[in-house]
Amino acid sequence: MALQKNPPNEVVAALAILPILATVIFYLLPESWQAHRLCQFAPQIIAYVSFGIWAVCNADIIPKLGLEPTKISAGVRLGLLIGLLLGSFNTTLIIYGAPALGLDIEFLRNVPHAHIPLTVMVPWFIIFIAFAVEMNFRGFLLGRLLALFSQHTRPSDGFYTLASVMALGISSLAFAFDPFMVSTFQHLHWIAVLDAFIWGWMWLQTRNLYIPMAAHSMEVIIEYLAIRAALA
Repeated sequence: MALQKNPPNEVVAALAILPILATVIFYLLPESWQAHRLCQFAPQIIAYVSFGIWAVCNADIIPKLGLEPTKISAGVRLGLLIGLLLGSFNTTLIIYGAPALGLDIEFLRNVPHAHIPLTVMVPWFIIFIAFAVEMNFRGFLLGRLLALFSQHTRPSDGFYTLASVMALGISSLAFAFDPFMVSTFQHLHWIAVLDAFIWGWMWLQTRNLYIPMAAHSMEVIIEYLAIRAALA
């Protein structure tokens, strides 16, 4: 599969820079400020507001995001397979690898997700979160960064490949270093770099947002159930 070029007729793609700046600014704040949930959620709030403005200003947002109904079946099938593989790998890494390196995982007993009833968390809340997060980080952030970088180059100069690498790298780091992610999962947030890279790469390859949505959902379900059982 070859990387697809982003459609040229897109405006206000630069809005994707705002949540990235908000993330950088967060880490410059005093620690007392960083402890507040509002500050931790600020980059995501800014991202969703920016997403809404972008959606109003652009036509044909469904194909720009990769949400055409014809892509659902293939996207879900491939996404579930990717999620199964990543979920199994990351679960092993968290339950066995982290303690072997002297890293604590007991704090996972007290993360916000652990206090949600099992029947609510699996699968409904996990699917909802995966849908929202992938719309934000892959559909909006990755896609708009790619559009922004691509708009300033000639289609014939080969920069689309570099634009893809830049957009994928920046969006993956923004995901893994999201303030709420880091605050909640502490040293384990580094695992999200691999997740974001794979989910983003699949979106770049296919322009099918259902793939990372399904992969994200399946992976978190596996990790949640396995870690919950391990810490019981």
